[in-house]
Amino acid sequence: MRIPPTVTSPLQTYLDDLHARHRAVKDGEVATYIPDLAKADPEWFVICLVTSSGQVYEAGDPRQTFTIQSISKPFVYGLALEDNSRGDVLRKVGVEPTGDAFNAISLEPGTGRPRNPMINAGAIASAGLVAGKNPEIRWNRVLEMMSTFAGEPLVMDQTIYRSESEAGHRNRAIGHMLRNFGILSEDPDPVVDQYFRQCSVSVTCRHLAVMAATLANRGINPLTHRSAIYGEYVESVLGVMGSCGMYDYAGEWLYGVGMPAKSGVAGGVIAVLPGQLGIGVFSPRLDIRGDSVRGLAVCDDLSRDFDLHLFNNSHEVRSVIRLGFTALDVASSRARSERELEILERHARGIRVYQLQGYLTFSSVEVVVGRLVKDSSHGEASILDLKHVVGINECACRPLHDLVLCLDSIGHPVVFTHVARFPHLRRVMKGRMPDEFERLFHSVEDLDRALEWCENRVLTREQPSGTAEVGAELSDFPLLAGLTAEQQTRVGERLRRRSFRSGQVVLEIGAPAGELFPLVRGQVVISLPIQGEHPRRLGSFGPGMVFGEMALLDQSPRSAMVIAETEVDCDLLSREDFDRLRTTHPEIQILLLRNLALLLSVKLRKANHQIGAMDT
Repeated sequence: MRIPPTVTSPLQTYLDDLHARHRAVKDGEVATYIPDLAKADPEWFVICLVTSSGQVYEAGDPRQTFTIQSISKPFVYGLALEDNSRGDVLRKVGVEPTGDAFNAISLEPGTGRPRNPMINAGAIASAGLVAGKNPEIRWNRVLEMMSTFAGEPLVMDQTIYRSESEAGHRNRAIGHMLRNFGILSEDPDPVVDQYFRQCSVSVTCRHLAVMAATLANRGINPLTHRSAIYGEYVESVLGVMGSCGMYDYAGEWLYGVGMPAKSGVAGGVIAVLPGQLGIGVFSPRLDIRGDSVRGLAVCDDLSRDFDLHLFNNSHEVRSVIRLGFTALDVASSRARSERELEILERHARGIRVYQLQGYLTFSSVEVVVGRLVKDSSHGEASILDLKHVVGINECACRPLHDLVLCLDSIGHPVVFTHVARFPHLRRVMKGRMPDEFERLFHSVEDLDRALEWCENRVLTREQPSGTAEVGAELSDFPLLAGLTAEQQTRVGERLRRRSFRSGQVVLEIGAPAGELFPLVRGQVVISLPIQGEHPRRLGSFGPGMVFGEMALLDQSPRSAMVIAETEVDCDLLSREDFDRLRTTHPEIQILLLRNLALLLSVKLRKANHQIGAMDT
């Protein structure tokens, strides 16, 4: 089967649909109070999402540039915190929300301290707290810091800067008020000019999303892995973004969308889900508060569709994949013929297992989806083992559903284990694909059965003529390898046929050991009962295999239970007949003992290999 080299991520498909849906929104007006902002095309619209693990998803033109405007405020505030102690900064800039517009002159009576760093007065005060011997050094430090957040060098838009400066009389007045109250300790004009410059930095929506993701990643840029801000100050930056970042809309925003955010009058919006992701949206049409209409709607949809509300998400996502391996590392317990093993050895590397752990949210599942999409281009099937998962958020079910549909388009099935503990996963899957549910949603009890399902799929494809079950002849048994035809006949004379119905117990655990069971027809399952849990399957045997050999050799009671999975025929070799061979045909018994030792050795080596592969 030819597999395409790349597969579109379900999250990318979602963003494309989200972009198309909100592109039709025509509400709002482009900002005009700065003349050059009025030149923006109202149809510009870009969405970008960056995870704390460094995955980037974009919809719209990622090359479209615009100025950062007030979105610069939290980042410069973070630099002010680094250059000064929290106490020194708090003496100059408060952290209380005002309920006022962004350009309100909101100063505390008596002290003249701005209420918070997200309004213009507080942002200008923050700019005055950036360390440096002269204005140019301070400005270069601000630009370098913002570039580290964005992951690449940023530049200032000279045209917007001149327009900002020419129209910035109110901000200059604020600067002089701050100087009058001693909030600024020097000439306010260079500080206000630095504020104009930081607002005039040219960015793309991707830059915004990476900057937001860096805050989500405790100050480490998830793409460059460079530190943009000391992690100890990230909480302070996100705190004021959460309470004050959306001005007089901040309370309603935190209540509904639930992510620290900041908007800018050029049409940009950033939102941060700590530990998980950053969102950037750009669309110049603004509402009466100066926030991007499309930007607010996109963030609201993302929050609701994927349950991104801050107070519903406190789970670490990076370690969601507990272990990853292939069926070449850990095969199913189903015993295979030499021909089947040859086929599986060629294809088993394409059967990939992902053991998940923890609580699955949209963001943690996104890590899984990205990994599976990347690996699927050269794979046979993927197994999601949910044994160590403690819970699944309903919003995490959607990307899993989209993943199943996405990989099915290239003939790559996804098999789930231990789904019984998460009935809402099955419910969501069935609700979203009612007509295709039975064909697409593959769910088995445990990892061993999932591996066997995938192996059988490969074998059916590679040897379709051999899928009908046939019985085994004496010469097919590895137990009799090396015996002449006459010696095999001698062994055959001592075998007694027994048949079992599907579901019938063949051997009880603890029963006396009396026979060796060469399996002629059908399938049996060997399992170990576990109190309070489903029996643990130790093996599944088909024609040509033998079981019961350990108890025959050491004469101890049966250590496991054997159940007929289908109609079964066995040719039993009793311990008495086996012992008589020592007298009548010692050479046959020696060969049988050698073959039993080889079979046990193969099982032991396989167990050692699998233990090594699964050792965490």
